[in-house]
Amino acid sequence: MKVLHLLKTAIGASWALRQTTELIKLGVEVHIVLPKGPMVDKYQQAGVIVYQFDPSLAISKPWLNITRAKKLRALVKQIKPDIIHSHFVATTLLMRFALVGIDIPRIFHVPGPLHLEHWLFRHLDIYSAGKNDHWLASCLWTEKKYQQLGIKHERIGLAYYGVNEQDFQFTSSAANTLKTELAIDNEDFLIGMVAYFYAPKRYLGQKRGLKGHEDLIDALAIVRHRYPRVKCIFVGGPWGNTEHYFQSVKHYAQQKLGNTCIFLGTRNDVAELYPQFDLAVHPSHSENVGGAVESMYAKVPTLTTKVGGFTDLVTDGETGYLAQAKNPQSLAEKIIEAIENPGNRQAMVENAYQKVQQVMNVKDNAKQVLAFYQQILAGRGKQ
Repeated sequence: MKVLHLLKTAIGASWALRQTTELIKLGVEVHIVLPKGPMVDKYQQAGVIVYQFDPSLAISKPWLNITRAKKLRALVKQIKPDIIHSHFVATTLLMRFALVGIDIPRIFHVPGPLHLEHWLFRHLDIYSAGKNDHWLASCLWTEKKYQQLGIKHERIGLAYYGVNEQDFQFTSSAANTLKTELAIDNEDFLIGMVAYFYAPKRYLGQKRGLKGHEDLIDALAIVRHRYPRVKCIFVGGPWGNTEHYFQSVKHYAQQKLGNTCIFLGTRNDVAELYPQFDLAVHPSHSENVGGAVESMYAKVPTLTTKVGGFTDLVTDGETGYLAQAKNPQSLAEKIIEAIENPGNRQAMVENAYQKVQQVMNVKDNAKQVLAFYQQILAGRGKQ
């Protein structure tokens, strides 16, 4: 079986590398189109056949789309894949535009629910699709949403973007050096949030960043009325050209909480940092499974918002804590619950570890993808 994958980035999206690597092991001939970047060598080393150009729809530079569409159409005619597998909204839209009249099944593997939460982009997805299009959800929320939108059952699949524990190699730090380095008392309760800073997208109606940094700052202000010895570490820098937003959040935290919050910026030692947190918080407004995978693998008590794919991993009171999104009061109540019940907090850690191992196994997820390929081809009479 020959499959052509479409990616809009060669900088991140390492989940696609893990998936394609496993698909090759399962006997799939994997081709990929992506822009130039540091991930290209890794795909080639994994045995993927790489073509370097941007296969995504250019919203801000629409004059580029004709050239991109022609290149993609020519490449598809040259390769003659059995299936085309797109991983982003922008690559999916260009794929559908470029391949009109070409009778090859196409998959949109949906990496997150954000576009489905907005009327315009949701309808653009649905109404640009044709008889060759299929959807592969990467969380239960997304799968259910497409069913609600009237997509037939046989055109929808489910396969997570798997992450194996060894990809993170989290290690315990007996010395607890982070608190020492930052002059934090060992008795202080340390909250950690690991996420890039995404500036609000005004065209989507966002007033705060997607990851909920400001919500956590507001929640800490509530918590500290009862527990003033709570500290918070923010790990991550601005995503793209958003330094202004990063600085504005730091200023907001300083005004609201003084020196309670410490911003470490982008770090390469996240594996060593996670085990030193008493609680990992992921207060996103929209998310697939996000950073919950990392903190659950790291055996750190995990608090997420009740959005998207978080609930596939986090069951409140069993594998972690769930708070309402965009609701600092709800976040604060769950943080207080974690502080006041250290026994329950630790008991949930092992449940969470088992859950994330079960759901996010990359080998199993690749088999789910292959099974969906086979289902689609069987439906077209091609075994």
